[in-house]
Amino acid sequence: MDREKVIRIARRIFEANRARERFRPLRGEDAPESLEAAYRIQDEVHRLFETEAGMGPPGGHKIALTSRAVQELCGVDQPVYGKVFAKTIRQSPARVRLSDYLRLGLEFEVAVEIGRDLPASAAPWTRARIADYVAAVLPAFELIEDRDADYDDLDAASILADRCWCAGMVLGPRVEDWQALDLAAAPVELCWNGEAVERAVTGDSLGHPFEGLAWVANHLVGRGQRLREGEVVITGSALKTRFPEAGTWWSIESTASAKYRCGSSLDPPPRGGPHCRQQRLNFLPLPQGQVSLRPTCRKGLLTGSSWTS
Repeated sequence: MDREKVIRIARRIFEANRARERFRPLRGEDAPESLEAAYRIQDEVHRLFETEAGMGPPGGHKIALTSRAVQELCGVDQPVYGKVFAKTIRQSPARVRLSDYLRLGLEFEVAVEIGRDLPASAAPWTRARIADYVAAVLPAFELIEDRDADYDDLDAASILADRCWCAGMVLGPRVEDWQALDLAAAPVELCWNGEAVERAVTGDSLGHPFEGLAWVANHLVGRGQRLREGEVVITGSALKTRFPEAGTWWSIESTASAKYRCGSSLDPPPRGGPHCRQQRLNFLPLPQGQVSLRPTCRKGLLTGSSWTS
């Protein structure tokens, strides 16, 4: 794919985002012939967002398509990568407006803060070796803007060219003694309106958050870049993306060493109201159409809560 074509397709993606148009996969003559071609488009899309949309420099990184089922859906056998603009990285507690998104999705992930620059000469990175460069882990929500995509018509190249749909992240407190947390085998349970509807373990995303971290580090080295001190990497979700809806509430919790809790409700439920595994959610009234996100850490547990008005 020549440079002129890359620029044209990237401009189309950028303008579609600015016009809030529904996501459409790249087809026909615009379809990238490889993931490498899609990454060249992504680089140009990032440049347009940085310069013309005023997003500024990146402050973090993400890995997407980490589950085998999603990879098969998108026709690939590997994850894909995207940058996270520093301007879209929020600290807990944070509020976002649903009207700012065509369709907002939330994913619950372990984020990793890099403690010092990774030397490019040390690649390839492994889960064990990269752990020495981890300053802290953080509970995090990733904000997904899929622009109302049709999930029956997806492919990995189109998603990654469109920045892997990343609209930012919300970070909780830094956990520096992360060695005390079981980041691989903590059971996770999703409750929807008080009923358990999905179960997994934290390691269902590539086996361990640091596997995703090492993959991102190696991907960057392959493109002449590297992870830098202070940058944050979100490492993939063990559960499906969830879309906030008024009138419902939900919680995610892990009963081992990591816990996520999230709720969504049009009106605050009564005290002593719906609960999952006796873990009660505290709701506060919000302005209409807003989502409150509060990843936090309590007594060594990674936790988070969210609700929607």
